[in-house]
Amino acid sequence: QAQLVESGGGLVQPGGSLRLSCAGPGFTFHNHAIGWFRQAPGKEREKVSCISGGDATIDYADSVKGRFTISRDNAKNTVYLQMTNLKPEDTAVYYCALSAGSLCRTVILYDYWGQGTQVTVSS
Repeated sequence: QAQLVESGGGLVQPGGSLRLSCAGPGFTFHNHAIGWFRQAPGKEREKVSCISGGDATIDYADSVKGRFTISRDNAKNTVYLQMTNLKPEDTAVYYCALSAGSLCRTVILYDYWGQGTQVTVSS
């Protein structure tokens, strides 16, 4: 059964870095828009970044622009989220999600979700 599996979360000090991975056995990532989302306790889920299928156009939330980088390895069917200069407000459970659609700018619904990985930024 196709599934998404996130990894790479953990505890990091402010200013530190982490790289999250989203693996998708059973999917062909380059055909789909893949998004990274996060949800902090008591807050609504927020879309952090998205990478389109095909031409891999990318978008970021304003809160992470210049600090986070999304990328895709088609050979490994994996999407990454490189997070640098992390701040306490980045603390959340991070999820990757896959859409049946391919373009981030037109995707409304994400059809498959991973189980999430915890990122905690604290000194």
